Amino acid sequence: MSLKKALLLVVALTVAAFVLTACAGTPGPEGPVGPAGPAGPAGPAGEMAELSCKECHNDTAIITGKKAPWETSGHGSGTAFFEEKDRNTCVFCHSGATFSTAIAEGKNFAEVETGDANPTHQDCRTCHQIHVTYTSADWALETDAPVAMVTSGATFDGGSGNLCANCHQARRYMAGFVAKDAAGAVIPDQYAATIRFNTHYSVQADVLMGLGDFGVEGKPGAHYSMVENTCVGCHMGESDAHGFEPSLESCKACHADAESFDINGYLTKFEEDYKTLEKGLVAKGALAPADDGTFATVPGNYDTALAQALFFYNTVHEDGSEGIHNPTYFKALMENALAAVK
Repeated sequence: MSLKKALLLVVALTVAAFVLTACAGTPGPEGPVGPAGPAGPAGPAGEMAELSCKECHNDTAIITGKKAPWETSGHGSGTAFFEEKDRNTCVFCHSGATFSTAIAEGKNFAEVETGDANPTHQDCRTCHQIHVTYTSADWALETDAPVAMVTSGATFDGGSGNLCANCHQARRYMAGFVAKDAAGAVIPDQYAATIRFNTHYSVQADVLMGLGDFGVEGKPGAHYSMVENTCVGCHMGESDAHGFEPSLESCKACHADAESFDINGYLTKFEEDYKTLEKGLVAKGALAPADDGTFATVPGNYDTALAQALFFYNTVHEDGSEGIHNPTYFKALMENALAAVK
């Protein structure tokens, strides 16, 4: 290209640019934001994040010291979580994962609508807020709110023990076993006992509060009203024991001279009376020997007094403390039951 043509091209381009600039209109509205680009590579974990994890994950026994005894407990070693996984009426307590979800949703065991396809036993995450803050604050309980009990309608308010009371409460009372005739009418003063003529397992919260329709009007025992954090206070104590066995040292806070759980001979007397009650119920035809060497309920209709005696006999099994949870209440229940089998 000649020099003359090159100069003419430069002039033409300059004029065109001037014309375009001079003729441009008012800028239009800003267009929409485009999609985000791909995330960049993650950087190394910060020092604070690492230190937070180390509050729990370190070379101490802060975790293993709790896990080892927990594995020996019914919560840690049980298999019922798998056996009951398909029953919406059971999984609240039998699957740790369902329990956590239901508690977060404000539900009780009667409000769960489906089973659990991936059940778990009760583990750290069932009771504690694991990996929420990634600090030692994650040891906080899932809940310690007072519990509106399903069967009794009472409110259990026992500090940290409230967590336990969500499951450790009666599913049914004797009122659920009233006898009926073929037309469905209630038969007065008769109860229809079945092989499950009981409150269901884990009735401790009701016993602590003196609840139930077993023939005696009860009231909360000292272990409910005087022990700080109720269940946790006795079964974990200051050592935070995760085997959940009751501690005699915890008893000594009130019973300074205690050398065993048989304080003032209570257990000795109760066990003697329980054997007497058992023999009386067998004589009345309400109990019969079972294959495992124990005694089982004989299904049938029983009058109120005998039904109360039989229901109490089974409640002792469900509570598991031989009345230590509420001795005064169980003494009265025992007297009422023994009177029915004389």
